[in-house]
Amino acid sequence: MGELDALGKVDPELAEALKKEIIRQRETLEMIPSENFASIDVIRTLGSPLTNKYSEGYPGKRYYGGNEFIDIVENLAIDRAKRLFGVPHANVQPYSGSPANFAIYAALCKPGDTIMGLNLPDGGHLTHGWKTSVTGQFFNSVPYHVKPDGYIDIDEVRTLAGENRPKLIWIGATAYTRELPFEEFAKIADETGAYLIADISHIAGLVAGGAHKSPVPYAHVIMTTTHKTLRGPRGAMIMVTERGMKKDPELAEKIDKTIFPGLQGGPHDNTTAALALALLEASRPEFREYSAQVVRNSKALGDELAKRGFRLVTGGTDNHMLLVDLTKYGHGMGIYAQEALDMAGIVLNKNTIPAEPWTAFYPSGIRLGTPALTTRGMKENEMREIANYIADVVEQINGYKMLADKDLRNAELARFRNEIKQNATVLGTKAKTLALCSRFPLYPEIVL
Repeated sequence: MGELDALGKVDPELAEALKKEIIRQRETLEMIPSENFASIDVIRTLGSPLTNKYSEGYPGKRYYGGNEFIDIVENLAIDRAKRLFGVPHANVQPYSGSPANFAIYAALCKPGDTIMGLNLPDGGHLTHGWKTSVTGQFFNSVPYHVKPDGYIDIDEVRTLAGENRPKLIWIGATAYTRELPFEEFAKIADETGAYLIADISHIAGLVAGGAHKSPVPYAHVIMTTTHKTLRGPRGAMIMVTERGMKKDPELAEKIDKTIFPGLQGGPHDNTTAALALALLEASRPEFREYSAQVVRNSKALGDELAKRGFRLVTGGTDNHMLLVDLTKYGHGMGIYAQEALDMAGIVLNKNTIPAEPWTAFYPSGIRLGTPALTTRGMKENEMREIANYIADVVEQINGYKMLADKDLRNAELARFRNEIKQNATVLGTKAKTLALCSRFPLYPEIVL
């Protein structure tokens, strides 16, 4: 790809930033569970001239002319999504996950209706009714929680649903390491008359590859982003199941009308094309093996971290991610671990743990996953190697503190940031991560 050279001639500042980001991706271990590496073919398709077209409406029912080939592209994406997930209806136009979720609310609920979703600090998502989201302000949000062991409290879900009779119940999470209990939630939705909405943004690729139970027999509506384990462009899909059609024969039409003209204008046709390709890639046997390897890697990573004395929330994982409790170092130490690991070339994120003892901004855990590492070709041996890198670096935060007083806290963080840059273990681990990354090249097609 010579595009960066061409860009450098017209906008050297932008080209330099892009080059540095590509180098960063190549030379670090990307372990944020919601991030992945799309194929070079998906990236090239995303940068196609389809970005030039306006296509408001749906295939065969557009408000602009000149959409005969865009219709082919969108129909490909729709048909491939339906086949891959086994659903009768798919809308591939949502711009991203949060607006897609809001579209579902708009199609099924009225302001003030009761909704239920997993509490954000327990691993849920902002758009499932958290108080700072418009979803927690427009609707009467009744959150459910995880138990002390980190598993969803099904008994609480059943009790709350029975008492509050929600219009809509979410099942889905951003920091939950176990298989989602779709069947139990379906029974609760049936008992209370609620719509069950599965947000599988994190696990869509695992579902498509057979490495996680599918929500299709249980949920009425399924929403997923397309850029996480599914390895596509940044976008989203809303799918309606046979179960959803039986509950409301007009459900698919309601969803479509809410996306357009209800909430969005023209779809991003270049994204739709890249999604169509990603769905084709996800239908191949090698993607099924990829999904299985993601889970194997996650389990190997967790097992090795546990051997090094780290407490894993729920004791392990069934999917692509791990949640590590760092309270043995003190409360609120997630930011220390995240920044130390970042200096060592290992990218993950600070995260709340169940019954978080500090704050969401200064949480007591870290969240990490294996999708991007697996895309690079890494397997169990590399996961064990990386687990020891992580353990060695995180041990360096021992002795630092998260202080309640703001000024003292800022001074302590400044001291830490200055010292960690010179820490021999961190610097040594950085060299090891760089060597490991060089064994698994990323985007060799892109010449810098």
